[in-house]
Amino acid sequence: MRRNRKVKIVATLGPASSSPEMLEKLFRAGVDVFRINMSHTQHDLLRQLHKDIRAVEARLKRPIGILADLQGPKIRIGTFAAKEARLLPDDIFIFDTDKTPGDATRVHLPHPEIFASAQVGDNLLLNDGRLRVEIVKAEPAKLTTKVIFGGVLSDRKGVNLPDTVIPIPALTEKDRADLEAAASVGVDWIALSFVQRADDVAEARKLGKGRAGVMAKIEKPAALTVLDEILEIADGLMVARGDLGVELPLETVPAKQKQITRAARRVGKPVIVATQMLESMIVEPVPTRAEVSDVATAVYEGADAIMLSAESATGAWPDKAVATMDRIAQAVERDQLYRGIITAQRTEPQPTSADAISSAARSISETLKLAAIVCYTGSGSTGLRMSRERPDTPIIALTPIATTARRLALAWGLHCVLTEDAHDLDDMVTRATGIAQREGFAEAGQRIIITAGLPLGTPGATNMLRIAYVS
Repeated sequence: MRRNRKVKIVATLGPASSSPEMLEKLFRAGVDVFRINMSHTQHDLLRQLHKDIRAVEARLKRPIGILADLQGPKIRIGTFAAKEARLLPDDIFIFDTDKTPGDATRVHLPHPEIFASAQVGDNLLLNDGRLRVEIVKAEPAKLTTKVIFGGVLSDRKGVNLPDTVIPIPALTEKDRADLEAAASVGVDWIALSFVQRADDVAEARKLGKGRAGVMAKIEKPAALTVLDEILEIADGLMVARGDLGVELPLETVPAKQKQITRAARRVGKPVIVATQMLESMIVEPVPTRAEVSDVATAVYEGADAIMLSAESATGAWPDKAVATMDRIAQAVERDQLYRGIITAQRTEPQPTSADAISSAARSISETLKLAAIVCYTGSGSTGLRMSRERPDTPIIALTPIATTARRLALAWGLHCVLTEDAHDLDDMVTRATGIAQREGFAEAGQRIIITAGLPLGTPGATNMLRIAYVS
């Protein structure tokens, strides 16, 4: 089950892809991590999906990552007496605290925290950004707005406030319950929605108690202003281009995507590019040329993973969508321009022994044309540091801890293998060369480079390089 690409593929599960048979088919097609959307998943189904994925993992003897994506708070308007209202440009439209059904002049907004935070000049985007209004007067129980882009607004449509930091916690009571259920069952990653500040991520980490990596979804403009602070606390990032594309001008989203992916790579934390990557494959057996270019751009940019949403969850061609994404990624990584682009984005190693060793291993492996880099990693940090280097040489991450192998399934270029810790230096070499040969990365007579920490098994103590022949 060796992948012929470095970038990883995340696929969302749903009605089209939740059977045990389809799970195995999707993994064989190229899925490295399965995403469970907690907006549509009850805890019983969560447990069943986890069990079925682990059964596939056991059958195919390859670590599989599982990501539970929390719903986050949903800001919605109230209802209309006629179920909907048409807002015309330059109309005055009011949001208030009156629960009476609305009309073409007003509607209930059941979120008092918005009234406390919104200011004159702030924009409200309605129904996924299809309508836009600007606040012209802000009062404690009423926001008077001018319609900028009009249209039909119906019951309980969503509201986005791109200009306002809203004092709403990223975790609702449902999210807290979902996080506990997901962490307890043994998922590998928790994706946190509606992140506006680093404290949102800190709260999720506190509740998770280290049982799963916490991934911050960057979908709010406020998060971009404190991205470095969020990265300090989060274990990874997701470029959630759906809401990001609603709250920011569409033409700015590609640049923000690059900013986020490069920031994550700089600190050596995984980053996923998500939303509408092969959207047309929900109903069509082939994607558009623009979608192929979109996927390719994320791969060229050096993202750790690219993600399918509705394409695999509810689409007519879930396994075909995965196979298509796999082929696109392989084609990009074979392109003669790819290596130059990836190398140009490389940043200097941080002044730590782990970074220095990883940088040296990458340089030596490429200079000597070694068959593989083999890194022993317990907590996963050594594997992530090696992934950060984006070497041309294949990386094999050896770990005795299943949760580490599963979490690293998301990281660029890492081929994770579960194995016992080496007993001594001779065993370390024998084990590394044997696994490199068994997994199809090296042949007898070739050389590999091994990184490890001494004493063996010490977390975060990567301090050794060794070149070894495969016999």
